Amino acid sequence: MWLYNTKSRTKERFEPLVPGCAGLYCCGPTVYNFAHIGNLRTYVFEDTLRRTLKLNGYKVNHVMNITDVGHLESDADDGEDKMEKGARREGLDVWQLARKYEEAWLVDMRRLNIERPEVICRATEHVDDMVALVRRLEEQGLAYAATDAVYFDTSKFPRYADLARLDLRGLQMGGGGRAQEQEEKRNHNDFALWFTNKPRHIMQWDAPWGRGYPGWHVECSAMSMRYLGETIDIHCGGVDHIPVHHTNEIAQSEGATGKPFAHYWLHGAFLIIKGDQGDDGFVKMAKSGDNFLTVSVLADRGYDPLAYRYLCLQAHYRSELKFSWETLDAAQQGLRRLYALRPTNDPLTDDARYADARAEALEAINDDLNAPMLLGVLNRYASYRLWTEFDQALGLDFAKRAVDRDDELPADVASLVAERNAARKAKEWARSDDLRARLIDLGYDVGDSPQGTTVKKRLG
Repeated sequence: MWLYNTKSRTKERFEPLVPGCAGLYCCGPTVYNFAHIGNLRTYVFEDTLRRTLKLNGYKVNHVMNITDVGHLESDADDGEDKMEKGARREGLDVWQLARKYEEAWLVDMRRLNIERPEVICRATEHVDDMVALVRRLEEQGLAYAATDAVYFDTSKFPRYADLARLDLRGLQMGGGGRAQEQEEKRNHNDFALWFTNKPRHIMQWDAPWGRGYPGWHVECSAMSMRYLGETIDIHCGGVDHIPVHHTNEIAQSEGATGKPFAHYWLHGAFLIIKGDQGDDGFVKMAKSGDNFLTVSVLADRGYDPLAYRYLCLQAHYRSELKFSWETLDAAQQGLRRLYALRPTNDPLTDDARYADARAEALEAINDDLNAPMLLGVLNRYASYRLWTEFDQALGLDFAKRAVDRDDELPADVASLVAERNAARKAKEWARSDDLRARLIDLGYDVGDSPQGTTVKKRLG
């Protein structure tokens, strides 16, 4: 199994710390609003990774955090806490807001058939772990206290720029912004581990440096080490996490322990959405923008949530996914054709042929989670058996939702299907088209497969 490691910028063979086991940490949601489908694309990618590890026989220990404190509007410790801003917007206290959107996120995960991680940990329930980590950094001489916060001193961690390949000299010379506002901050890239002297902040805890609250970056390091140990196999997130959040995680984790934090770093690319200006331009989806789409919005428009998952799988996780209603329509139709596959007349009944097809499919998904290539293999063979096995990696709920061999179509529908198959065999294309139109009028989606006409009762 090969994975593209952001740290080395190359594909590397996956070799876990413990044979047969895989430790996986993924950055979870900040629960101040609904997750939009761009956010959820990252979780689909991470779920595909989890499922592929399991398909390869690994026992997976998957940890994901819930950020319910400490994430400011800017990843670089600038602006207002997102939780407090959201609470004011909705007239809730921050605790109510956190639980509301945590539950909404879990519902979206279930609707997209994303498996629940073994551990989902809330930042607010692990503050003691964060305080202990900050104290450890202080003892190592890597943290210093200023009036407004305890900061990590990036000048004392020589590998700070490595993951994102940052031009630190250029950043320092650029200056501006928070670096000028915070005169006590020693270096432009220094980041807050613990905020103090924020009297208006609702969520606060006692700590050696004064009453306050943790910075966003420190929570992932503390909780990852709590549940997976000081060195982990794989750390995942979106590409936007590379230059700040994950860079800071590496600095504070490795600075505290002197050990590698994660052996493999995997990052998913953005979803971009067609603009409303009538042109062909695509833009990044954002919670503050007009293009904010949720799973509920898709469902309200009549789309199966798994059609969105199917759309996500059609682009490699490291490539941008272009979303439009037209591409989602196509994904929904493709999903319906998939669910119409029947186990009868499977083209891979011969065990030797199945073994060859299986090896081809496994090679595809094991090549850095190449789901588009896997879909190409599965669609080419159109084998119910092969789809059933590899849906373990794709997560399209195929076994439950595909037409069961014992399902019977209504007599009138079955008769039309038989007539259409006969017409196509006789190359009576006009009659075939007429029969297709009649089936559509009866509420069925109609497709063609190597086994003949496929029909599926229309969803929505």
